[in-house]
Parts: sequence; structure tokens; C-alpha cells
Amino acid sequence: MLKLPPPWRLPLLALALAWALLAALYYETGAAMVFIWNRSETFAHAWVVPPISAWLVWRLRADLAVVAPTPSLRWLWLMPLLGLLWLVGDVAAANAATQFALVGMFVLMVPALLGTEVARRIAFPLGFLFFAVPFGDFLTPLLMAYTADFTVVALRASGIPVFREGLQFIIPSGNWSVVQACSGIRYLMASVMVGALFAFLNYRSYKRRWAFVGVAIVTPLVANWLRAYMIVMLGHLSGNTLAVGVDHLIYGWVFFGVIMLAMFMIGARWSEPDPEHEPAPPAGVQPAAGAAVRWPVVCVAVALLLALPPLLRSQMQRAGAHGQPSLAAPVLPGWAWRAEPLTDWQPAFENAAGSLHGRLEPSAGGAPVGLFIGYYREQRAGRQLVTSVNQLVDAEVNKVWSQTASGQAQVDLPGGAQHWRIGELRGQALSQVSGGGHEARRLRVWQIYWVNGRPIASDWQAKLYGAWQNLLGQGDDAAVVLVYANKDEAGPDDARLRDFVRAHWAALDTALRGVRDRDAARKQ
Repeated sequence: MLKLPPPWRLPLLALALAWALLAALYYETGAAMVFIWNRSETFAHAWVVPPISAWLVWRLRADLAVVAPTPSLRWLWLMPLLGLLWLVGDVAAANAATQFALVGMFVLMVPALLGTEVARRIAFPLGFLFFAVPFGDFLTPLLMAYTADFTVVALRASGIPVFREGLQFIIPSGNWSVVQACSGIRYLMASVMVGALFAFLNYRSYKRRWAFVGVAIVTPLVANWLRAYMIVMLGHLSGNTLAVGVDHLIYGWVFFGVIMLAMFMIGARWSEPDPEHEPAPPAGVQPAAGAAVRWPVVCVAVALLLALPPLLRSQMQRAGAHGQPSLAAPVLPGWAWRAEPLTDWQPAFENAAGSLHGRLEPSAGGAPVGLFIGYYREQRAGRQLVTSVNQLVDAEVNKVWSQTASGQAQVDLPGGAQHWRIGELRGQALSQVSGGGHEARRLRVWQIYWVNGRPIASDWQAKLYGAWQNLLGQGDDAAVVLVYANKDEAGPDDARLRDFVRAHWAALDTALRGVRDRDAARKQ
């Protein structure tokens, strides 16, 4: 067992204290990251990232023993950038930004307190820690669409007729749908992490390492497409006795495991031997000249730079409106409000500070228009407006409604052109529509974000603008506004919804501003 050299004792103590301070100041960010590990199967692999990183460092202990740890002030200039990233991510309720910043600070403490040479020798174990950040969920809808595309094309190439609508399709032997578990995101995340580890342990040249990581990205994607196709074929050829229910998930993991094993076996054919370790000097390691003088300066600078972003955030949280927002029924000329939704569809926008859902019926007669407003305030992890879990339909929970189309529309208003997102929803399982011989209920839904008085259709633009307003001390009040109607009543090119927005958006905007300004004035 390698004995800890005396020059390492004080630096390691300083590093442990810096990490403890980091954990205390950014506890909520770290807890949110661990919560996602525990909740989501997609990121369950992150539990093993810190132990693997620690083991990789332990393997390199002989290389580290020949280096004298010396604090390096030049690395501290990155701390304000990471602090700014955390601050912007926190005010925008963007978990990935805050968590990448947290891991970055954790890693940056090593070169700052132990020196550049120490960090260079354990660069991969430090970089490996970033796999602990639960990032990549935004790819799920895209991967689901690609899986459905490949499966349908492969089935038709096999001579099987397919009727597809959205992510659901019917073949003569039954109906299938591509859900989140079929996206392959779990396979991709696990494959990239394990592939990077395999490349580091088995290859010395960077060209081979990056080539294998590329293979580890492409392989799970293609494997998932083939897995989906084979599961449908197994079900079809067996009369739906094989690869149905839980079985298809088990078969999927078995197939994925076989593919990964084959990938590693093939990759091992080009493995390279480990380099020889540098021998430890017989007289021991001596700290660099002037290191003792730099220690107090670096430790104080690290403590101040770590504490500054949370202090600024606490100042910002005092600005803007607070408390539970009170949404009143909209008063629109020529329309009567009914606190009854148009259908049994409920938008999947979770943990809003306040919400309003009902219908507006024209006084002169005619088809009603549905209206949903989800109002968000004092946003934080699990209670933010723009997130991957907030959507028109949560397919994992809602087995009746599904989204079959999406797009954008433009409305010309006195203040300029306004862009809205459009979605079409089907309120019945595709198999029931096909087999029952009757039409499903369909809705046309128009969606827009209202971010502190500004209408925005884009997710990332809403995130950035909300963060900017929060940084300016204007608060984080935001809302999602959904206007919808039955498809057969929406008219050509959604004329009814377009006319409704053109006539009444100003009134809806005024009502939302009133909620924000009233509560902000009450706080003062």
C-alpha cells in the first residue's frame, strides 16, 4: 500500500475542505442531481460514476506520488465563469446548466489547489465525472421519432402493411406504439459512458480512443432500431405471444447486452499496452518554492469565489412577485367563461403555481374555444415552466390522448407578427379508431409562452429571456397559454383559433400582467 507523502497531506486537507464548502453552498443543486439519478432509469448509471472516477485515480497513485502538489492561481479565473453559468442556470431553472457548473467547480478545485501537473495526470478521471450530470433528455422525442421511422420502413420492406399516425402504427396482427422506453436514450447514455471508460483503459492513442467513442455512440442507436423492428416482428410472427408486455423490454436489454459485448470484444482486438509508470524519486518529493506563500491566497480566493454566486442569487430572489398567484376568469367581450374544460384532456404542465382551465362560449352562438393557463412563479427544480416533462400530452401517463402532429403558425397583431406552436391531438387509441369504424376526437391546440410580459414560442428563447429578466431583478413570472378547439370546428387553417388570438391576445396579456404587477405591488 502506498504511504501518503508528507507534501500531499496539507493540499489534500485543503481540497477536502474546499469540496465540503462546495457541497454546503450548492447543496440543492447536488441534491437535485442525485434525485434524478434515483428517479430516472435513463440516468441510473450515474450512481457508479463517482466510484469509478475514484478507482481510476487510485490506479494512477504511483504517477501522482512523484509530483509535488502546488496551488495554481491561474485556474481561478475559470471560477467566475462557472459561477456565472450556475447563476444563469439557477435563475432560468435549467438543471443541466447548474449541475454542469457544480461538477466543473468540483473538478476545478484539483488544478487550483493541487496544481496543473496533478490535474494533467488524472485528466480522464476528472473529466469522467461529467457523466454524472443527467443531461440528454431533450433528445428523447427525436430518438422516438427516428425509432418509429426505421421500424415502419423496415416492416414495409419486409412486406408487412403499416398504417402510421404519429408514434403509433397498426399492422395486420395488432397495434404498436413507440414510447419513451423505446427511444433508446437509456442505451445511448450507458453506452457512451462505458465506451469512454473502455477506450481510456484499452487505448493509448487519442485517435483510437475517439474512434471507439464514436462507435459507442452509433452502435446503440442502430441497435435500438433493430431491437424495435425485431420485437414487432417477433410479436407479429408469434401471434402476439412473444415480445409483448414486459417481455419486450427484457428482450430489448438482452439484445442490447449482446451487441455491447460484441462491440467490446471487437474493440479489444486493437487494445494497446499500458505505459510504464514513472519511478518515484528516492529522496521523496519536495514542494515547489513559494508554495507555502500561495496557500493562504488560493484558499481565501476559492472560498470567496464559491460563495459569491449563491449570495447574488439570494439577492435576486428578493426581487419580483412572491406568493400564490390568483388567476381570475378572463373577461372577453362577446364570450362567456365556463369553468368546465372543452374535453377530458388535461395538459401535462406540472407543478404550476396557479392554473386556469375552462371554455369560452360565444354569446352569439357557435363553437366554444378551450383555454388553459399555467402560471409559474419562484421557479426551481421540479417547478419550472420550460422543461422536458411539460408538454401537451404525457404519453407515459395518458393512454387516451396522444399528439399526432406539430407545427407553427403566425398571427399578425398590432404590435407585430406573433408566432405560436401548433399541435394536433387524438383522443382515442389508434386501434380503436381503426377497428371501431368511427372517428376519434381530435383537437387543434395553439401554444405560446408568456415570459414576464413577452410572448415567446421557442423553448430555449423562453429560458434565456426568463433568465435575463431574473438577472435584471424583474422576477421570474411566466406562463403557458393554450388555446384549443375541436378540429372540425377550428376551420381551415385553424381560422377560428387564429381569429380568437388576433382579437383577444391583448386582453389575455393584460390579465397576466395584472397578476404579476398586483402581487409585486403587494410585496412592496
